[in-house]
This record gives sequence, structure tokens and C-alpha cells, in this order.
Amino acid sequence: MQTRKIKILWTDDEIDLLRPHIIFLEEKGFDVKTANNGDTAIELTKTEDFDIVFLDEYMPGLSGLDVLDIIKRYKPDLPIVMITKNEEENIMEQAIGSKIADYLIKPVNPKQILLTIKKNIDTKRLVSEKTLSGYQIEFGKIGLSINDARSFSDWVEIYKKLVYWELELGENNEPGMDEVLKMQKADANNGFSRFIKKNYLKWFDGAERPMISPNLFKERVFPMLEKGEQVFFILIDNLRFDQWKVLQPLIADYFSIESEELYCSILPTATQYSRNAIFAGLMPLQIDKQFPGLWLNDEEEGGKNLNEAELFENQLSRLNKKVKFFYEKVTNYKTGEKLVENYKDLLNNQLNILVYNYIDMLSHARTDIEMIRELANDEAAYRSVSVSWFKHSPLFALIKELQQHKVKIIITTDHGTVRVTNALKVIGDRNTTTNLRYKNGKSLNYNPNEVFEIKQPEKAHLPKSNLSTSYIFATNYDFLAYPNNYNHYVSYYKNTFQHGGISLEEMVIPFIILKPNQ
Repeated sequence: MQTRKIKILWTDDEIDLLRPHIIFLEEKGFDVKTANNGDTAIELTKTEDFDIVFLDEYMPGLSGLDVLDIIKRYKPDLPIVMITKNEEENIMEQAIGSKIADYLIKPVNPKQILLTIKKNIDTKRLVSEKTLSGYQIEFGKIGLSINDARSFSDWVEIYKKLVYWELELGENNEPGMDEVLKMQKADANNGFSRFIKKNYLKWFDGAERPMISPNLFKERVFPMLEKGEQVFFILIDNLRFDQWKVLQPLIADYFSIESEELYCSILPTATQYSRNAIFAGLMPLQIDKQFPGLWLNDEEEGGKNLNEAELFENQLSRLNKKVKFFYEKVTNYKTGEKLVENYKDLLNNQLNILVYNYIDMLSHARTDIEMIRELANDEAAYRSVSVSWFKHSPLFALIKELQQHKVKIIITTDHGTVRVTNALKVIGDRNTTTNLRYKNGKSLNYNPNEVFEIKQPEKAHLPKSNLSTSYIFATNYDFLAYPNNYNHYVSYYKNTFQHGGISLEEMVIPFIILKPNQ
């Protein structure tokens, strides 16, 4: 199949003198259109699709910089190369500030022009082809890894590779391979779900297990404090690994990674269970037994995460740790801004625990608000909205301030979230939990082949409100729907981001230690 010619617009008030350059480019297979003034160039870029524009700086009427500014308003991604006789620094700065693709000084020769085209057009193609080729090679290797995975660390490596290629293919706009990757992610989640079903309960019966929620402070944070390090423990609710990877480049200007680890959220992968387990340093059943006043079961009224600071104090006391700490839950912009304004006060504590609920609120808002659903209509858009929030958030402002001090920052989460697409019917009584990815209750009716069932919750160190309570967990991209008003329910929740069940996105989550750049 014949490929489309690269289309060039060359604008210069002395365009006739450049005829040899035009002929050279046409002989090289390029489609070249010309304009001898800025107004014509603007009209052409509005009516035709060009791959690159060469623009003379000094022309009668609109200058090159004027034309550049106008074109960039409606075609911000169109590469524009400025050509000028003037080497003055202010002209160069103006052009660079307007996001030019390149800057050439007259007189230019044909080879310079060709090199500029290669750099700005062919580079994108070559990078895209290399990415595509790279994933095609990796596809088979990842498939073998999925079949051979036997441990949690195996699944960590598989998930890291899948996220890497998801970001690479997304950045290079490869829709065909994107579909292939989605299928491979689905295969991986199927395999991971089988792995969890087979091994999760064994982890609490003496088998070797990965790092899980209640061990984070004991095995990761407290050793840092014992070395005398000052730590900011920042928990961003619902932060998936792919979201961390798109936030990482923003943070890299201020903090570098000391360690990047993926740990395992406990089940249910829901805030009430996983976050309380983190701060208590205990599994939910132990919290319920030791601190019944601080634990509410799913069917009980009241907030389920209102006692995190007290649970953490109990963990310190139980482990005989003497740590001066500060705890704050940031649920709105004003609270986050106040922390930044008074951040120097936080430097009086060896440990500062900050919980940010924005991404969790975003996932809920995406379910309930049509506009947010459209803004974050898939994983790539969901990541993009997360980046937009972070760029303008008080959290990012705080991180910038902390770079000036000898502190370590931990960025982590309590669980991830997954986009659900397939409904499963479940029947329960009025006390059954409403979460879409897990249910617990005493009268659950479901297909046991479709879920991970735990009929004896104590084996998973989970509390139960009566003797016959059992838990079931959705896997992969399933969600649990009631038969009542089933079609409406399925239509409303399909393609929303949910948590509580079993998937790589929900359970394999980041624990990042950062150190300030010098």
C-alpha cells in the first residue's frame, strides 16, 4: 500500500527565489505548497492538513511570529519551523516561547531543510514504529510469563511490563495494538485472579506471602524512623500504579526515587478494610476484636475511616515506638492549601501522615456525574485527569516546598481501582453490602464459579456480623448487580471505576520512597 506523502507548507515573501529548494524536496517525494504572505499561510493551514510548516520571520504585513501565534491557536500540535536572518536573542526567545519545532538562520541549504523534516516528522514515525515493534516482540514473552507466573513477585513484573506498554502505546497513538494489549491485560487478570483464589488464604496459614497492608509501617516505615529519618507518609486513596507512573515525571524535578515497590492490598480492596489495616498494623478481624469501638461493620451506620489516627497511636503503643507524628486527612482544596501555608510547622514532627482523597472522589464523581464520566471515559483519560489535578494541587505545591529540606517522602495508597464491564447477578438480603466488587452477608445467592468466595471469613482475618456471614469477590472486570431493575443498574455502572475486588489494578499497588534532589 502506498503511504501518504508528507505535506509541507513553505511561507516566504521571496518564495520564487526558493524554487530550487522546493524542487529538491519534491524530488525527495514531499508534497510542497507555498505561500508568499502570512494571511495566505493562515488560510491554507485552516483548509488543509500539513505535516510541517516553514515560516519566514520577516514578511510584509503579518510577521512570522504573528502567523505562528495565530496558527498555534487552532493547530497547537502542528510543527512550525521559523526561518530568519535575525540572530537576536529576543527573537529566538519569542519563537521558542511560542513552541516552534525548530529555528533556522538564513541562508538555509536543502540538506538543512531535509534534516529538519526528518527530525520533526520522521522521528515521530520511527519512535512509533519502534514502540510497535518492541511490543510485538514483548507480546510473546509476556504471554509466556502469564502462563508461568507462580508467585506474587512474578505478577508484579508482569503488571509493570503491561503498564509500561500501555503508556508507551497510548503516547504513540497505536489503536490497533492498544486493543491487543487490552486483551493481554484481560488474560493477565484472569491468571492473577486464579493465583489469588489459590493462594490468598494460604498466606494467613503459614505460607510465604508478599508485603500486605498491615505490614507497611512495621516493615517499611518504622525502620526509616529508627535511622533518624524524617518522613512524610502521603497516602493517595485509589492511586493505581499507572497513575503513579504519569505523576512521576512531574515529581522528578524535585525528588528522585530511592525505591519503587509494588505491594499487595488485602481483600476487600476497599478503604474501610485496607486503609484501617495500614494504620492499625492489624487485619480487620483483629481490629474488630481488639478495638470494637473503632471498627464498624459494613451494615452499621457511620463513617468507616474516622479513627485512623487513633488506630495508628495504638500501633505505636503496641510496638513500643516513640514517634512524634501528625495526621491529617485532606478532603478539600482549603485543607490542602492550609497545610502548604503552614508546612514548616510539620517539620517539627518526625512523621507526618497525610491522606489525600481526591482520586477516590474522582472515581465516585465519574460514576455519578455525566460530565466527569465524559472527561475520564477510559484509562488514558482517567490518568490525564489525575495528572491535571496533581499539577494544580496543594499536594504538588507541598512537595515542591519539601524539596528544600532533608525529608523523605513516601507516596502510596490503600488500594487501586478497575474499570468494570461485565455484570454478574447476586441476590442478598437488605443487610448485604452495596459495594459492586465485593459482598458480605448471610443470605447470598450467586454462581460460585464466577466469584472468589470465602465462607469462613476468619480464615482471611475478616470480621463477620453473624455466624453465617460469608464474603464474595468479583474478579477481572466483573461487577455484582442485583436482579431488581437489573438492566438500568448494569447500564449505569458499566465502564465505571470500582474497587473492592480482585484485579492487578486493585491489588498490586505502589509504595514509593522519594529523596530530595540536591
